[in-house]
Amino acid sequence: MLEIINDYWVYFLIGQYPNGPLGGLVLTLLLASCGLVLALPLGIVLGLARVSPWRWLRWPVTGFVFVVRGLPLLMVIFWAYFFLPSVTGVKTDQFTTMLIALVIFDAAYLAEIVRAGIQGLPRGQMETARALGLSYFGAMRLVVLPQALRSMLPSLVNQFVSTIKETSLGYIIGLAEVSFIATQINTQVFTKPAQIYLILGLTYFILCFGLSRFAYWLERRLARRGLPAATLKVSA
Repeated sequence: MLEIINDYWVYFLIGQYPNGPLGGLVLTLLLASCGLVLALPLGIVLGLARVSPWRWLRWPVTGFVFVVRGLPLLMVIFWAYFFLPSVTGVKTDQFTTMLIALVIFDAAYLAEIVRAGIQGLPRGQMETARALGLSYFGAMRLVVLPQALRSMLPSLVNQFVSTIKETSLGYIIGLAEVSFIATQINTQVFTKPAQIYLILGLTYFILCFGLSRFAYWLERRLARRGLPAATLKVSA
């Protein structure tokens, strides 16, 4: 195993870069980070719509969130890869296709995290803000949402962990993320698949376990400050 790491660690880390496209572990982390960062504003908007007092806004968004959460990510990737180019007439590369799929998929999950964070706050926060003369949007923007976002931090870290693992599905469309690179290395070595995929598994485990422990630390820190961490509840 040490021989494989010594011979292929650069390829495993960055793919063919700089002599070719970026790949490997760096591409996985870049894709997961971009997906979560771009999905967060959309998730906040959808989450606010989920707790909106207006049914004409809340019901369609609730339907969208439930549909996306009820589908496997692989189906969303196929839609982004085959359906969007046929509608828009623009064919995207593998990275952009996977990024679009992750943004749509993560936004639906982030919407529920935002909803849980808002509904986890005492009702008096909104009522007090409205009593002080703030509009609904003003109270939500200045009083409720900042508190909810702080309580959502552990859930956001856990969502990042899920997104890192979800990037492995980019293998289906030929994206050179870390699991695709591991398969390429296995094709070259051919006689050591157990060692190669053990290295891949350990890589995912170290990343995801480390981030999970960070989320747990954040949750305990928020609890000491008296801020409840957002927990998901399914509701319409």
